[in-house]
Amino acid sequence: MDLSIIIVNYKTHDLTLACIKSVFSSVTAYKYEIILIDNASKDGIIKSVNEQFPQVICIANKDNVGFSRANNQGIRIAKGRYVLLLNSDTIVQQDTLETMLSFMDENPIVGASGCKIVLPDGSLDKACKRGFPTPSASFYYAFGFSKLFPKIPRFNQYQLGYLNPDEEYGIDSLVGAFMLIRREAIEQVGMLDEEFFMYGEDIDWCYRIKEAGWVNYYYPKTQIIHYKGASSRRKPYKIIYEFHRAMILFHNKHYRQKYSWLTNMAVYIGVGLKFGLSLARNKLKPTR
Repeated sequence: MDLSIIIVNYKTHDLTLACIKSVFSSVTAYKYEIILIDNASKDGIIKSVNEQFPQVICIANKDNVGFSRANNQGIRIAKGRYVLLLNSDTIVQQDTLETMLSFMDENPIVGASGCKIVLPDGSLDKACKRGFPTPSASFYYAFGFSKLFPKIPRFNQYQLGYLNPDEEYGIDSLVGAFMLIRREAIEQVGMLDEEFFMYGEDIDWCYRIKEAGWVNYYYPKTQIIHYKGASSRRKPYKIIYEFHRAMILFHNKHYRQKYSWLTNMAVYIGVGLKFGLSLARNKLKPTR
């Protein structure tokens, strides 16, 4: 088995079916399997997949165990030389698997790679190529300096806006919407950290992979479409909470010991302020 594709479903029934269909429309000589994990969606996805795509391996969780833990369930039974984390709200192109697997086979120093990811309107999903969220990178991003000075590297350490999205290069972090990982890298650094419920686990994984000596690589010779949650509707409190909790988890895990107590305190205060503002903005949005 060359590739194990892991898709986590949480109340994205129609999108998940479209995603799986796009994978099976791939033109590739590589052998792959699809592993679907449903996080207690109660949306009938397992029944639909069994009827339409019986070759897909399905795991039905009784509870929503989160993104990291669900993906780890898939990784544990994956047989592929490579593992692909693929969001349920994505559509791969016919050449995506062939292009990315060929690249990985030709570049053994690459531990994880990602393709170009575009939104439905054709614009770039900026999360597909990122720097690590150091205190300075996070500060410039959170307070808008990256938008004010998009071409200055110092102010764009996180989203790397100064780099051409149509060129290839090594980067710090990919995104869990499409992350292709070499089996040897997983065996060396371990699986996703389940302390991260649904945000930050991809950056943490990339950090550990890079620390272990592998290269994380952005390869835009193919692309996927990401129908990410860009809704203007009000978000559940847990989503906002987990997003900001992940920031603190990542900082404590990788940066707390490297910075002074003053810098750490500034980070905690900054995340707390951002959390409060996010809650306030969210409350003003319509519920539907």
